[in-house]
Amino acid sequence: MAMRWWPVLVAAAMMATAAEGFISAKTWSAVRRANDRGGPFVGLVVPNAYEMDPVLNSPSFTPTPPLPSYLDIQGRRFRFGAIGGQNVVMVMTGLSMLNAGLTTQLLLSLFRVKGIVHWGIAGNADEGLQIGDVTIPELWAHLSLWNWQRYGDGPENELPLEAAGDYTRDLGFLNFSDYTAAGPSPNELNSIWFQPEEIFPVSGTPEQRQHAFWVPVSSHYFSLAEKLEGMELPACVNATTCLPRAPRVTRVRRGCSANVFLDNAAYRQFLRAKFGCTPVEMESAAVALVAHQHAVPFLTIRSLSDLAGGGSSLGNEAGEFLAIAAQNAVDVMLKFVPLLADAGAAHDAVAADKW
Repeated sequence: MAMRWWPVLVAAAMMATAAEGFISAKTWSAVRRANDRGGPFVGLVVPNAYEMDPVLNSPSFTPTPPLPSYLDIQGRRFRFGAIGGQNVVMVMTGLSMLNAGLTTQLLLSLFRVKGIVHWGIAGNADEGLQIGDVTIPELWAHLSLWNWQRYGDGPENELPLEAAGDYTRDLGFLNFSDYTAAGPSPNELNSIWFQPEEIFPVSGTPEQRQHAFWVPVSSHYFSLAEKLEGMELPACVNATTCLPRAPRVTRVRRGCSANVFLDNAAYRQFLRAKFGCTPVEMESAAVALVAHQHAVPFLTIRSLSDLAGGGSSLGNEAGEFLAIAAQNAVDVMLKFVPLLADAGAAHDAVAADKW
């Protein structure tokens, strides 16, 4: 008789495991209490622990009773606090566009969020800037959505599925032959054509796609960020390791993301010449695309940790200056968030309507 129950027990265990993908009634109750007691929040989205820990250790990040310190939901820890009188909910995404997009979507699905601030380190594609400088781009693009062309075809040849509207030649391409070490010659890798993302905005018709390549940050947030351009930032990692000058906060035109850790000078120079990128990294465009589709204001703050691909006189850049770059991004974020306390009732109304 006991053996007859074994398949039932196995099935029950499998169902329980599958159910972990759903949010329990108990968790939903805790989420609603947090929204009622603390919302709407500014959502803080950070890639990694070394970019989050300085916030947790900062006296500027304070508890907000009666909110809990955190809620753990589907593998993410959502931390509650206040910065400059502004209630925030902070979550760490982990590396990559996928993690950043999933985490930002979960944040917006769970909590009443009136705006998003994202920060971290980045590679630098602009040789006119220095390691430690903090950049605030106006536009973000995802640069690892490609249509890879077959050998023998060129710019005049239509891409597969281009006629159906899936792909385009409007944004341009990278031809591998242009970077052959011995000089330009045919290369079987041929060319990759950069593509816009397909998006489905909340204001649109479901299942009717739109396209987005350069995604703008909030014009209001970008304007507020001008107040940070005179900030004083430290120039030294320690008593013996200093940057040539004190780092600066600067608003820039464009930032670029891809699922690529870029440590190649030729590709860095291509991205700068072709797209005008300044910070290059692995998360911001995903945060931008999710926020854009939800019509939630957002801004990204990225501190430069290395000249992508080398060429700087500063030696082992990313490893040596990681800590100061991460701290600089945090310091700028901690100054920016209090500016949102007076961002206006209009943004709160938008967030409340969405929720």
